[in-house]
Amino acid sequence: MSADEPPGFHPSLRNPTLPRIGLMMGDMTGIGPEICAKLLASGRLDDVARIVVVGDSRVLDLGCRDAGVERPRVEFMDLGNIDPGAIPRGDISPESGRPTGETLQHMTRMALAGEIDAICFAPLNKAALHRGGWKYPDEHQMFAAFTQHEGFFGEMNVIPQFSTFRVTSHVSLRKALDMVTPQRIESAVRLAHATLRANGIGQPRIGVAALNPHCGENGLFGDEEIRIIRPTVDALREQGIGCSGPVSSDVIFLKAMKGEFDGVVMMYHDQGQIATKLLGFNKGVTVTAGLKAVYTTPAHGTAFDIVGQGKADPSALEQAVRIAARLASSGRALLSPVGP
Repeated sequence: MSADEPPGFHPSLRNPTLPRIGLMMGDMTGIGPEICAKLLASGRLDDVARIVVVGDSRVLDLGCRDAGVERPRVEFMDLGNIDPGAIPRGDISPESGRPTGETLQHMTRMALAGEIDAICFAPLNKAALHRGGWKYPDEHQMFAAFTQHEGFFGEMNVIPQFSTFRVTSHVSLRKALDMVTPQRIESAVRLAHATLRANGIGQPRIGVAALNPHCGENGLFGDEEIRIIRPTVDALREQGIGCSGPVSSDVIFLKAMKGEFDGVVMMYHDQGQIATKLLGFNKGVTVTAGLKAVYTTPAHGTAFDIVGQGKADPSALEQAVRIAARLASSGRALLSPVGP
């Protein structure tokens, strides 16, 4: 740091062209504060983004103690909204869930006002959010409400090998079957195409999964592939989107692993989540795609079993920040092109 730089000056602020990423420390009862402190102290993001941490300064101090690092020089917006000394750690806490949601809502307002370019958050606890008053099925639905979004949006899961997208997500399997429509498939594929391009892939190759085992065996046990999926994929390909399918779900991820696809569009939640968690549980990143604001987070959870032990790995959080920076730098709004 040069002599004329003020106390607390962070090296990334020397480059005003870097995207400004808001970092939220997650649910403070989990490992979020620790991995944030480790990552910020490492300096590995200095040439990636201008980081502004949003939350309670006492939570970052807690994370530094867990991580065994000195408090990093970083821009901080102190909301003073949670006292970590008053809340037990390593367990679900509505007292932590409530301000967690409040902080994310505040950051969303910052993003919509252009004060930050994207939001990255350390792991949340859905039950704590819900008990704290945020009555949404998941954080993605909460973000859609925060941004007053109308239309299709979706969860993108990024692992080193490929990314996945969903036609349906956090609904029962019985309900999901009725939601597999040409409109939702088209929306999911278009969202995959736009988001992969924003993440640096110029000509994305997208595989679209079948719904039934063995693609329904030509209608022997299910004809959704014939009536719904294949015509939609063919029409999108004619419009210039690099997609193919339907591909049986017992081979589509093998093809993606071999490098044939950059992204896979699955029909329902667990069809793809099993593959992505098996391949990259501690490396994956989750993106809420299709909203007016960019949100990224590690795909792993709050890891209550290792809280306060200094063992938490910040690698997935680092990737989440890097992806947030790429999406922000792309200049794409990532809005949904087709309605629900």
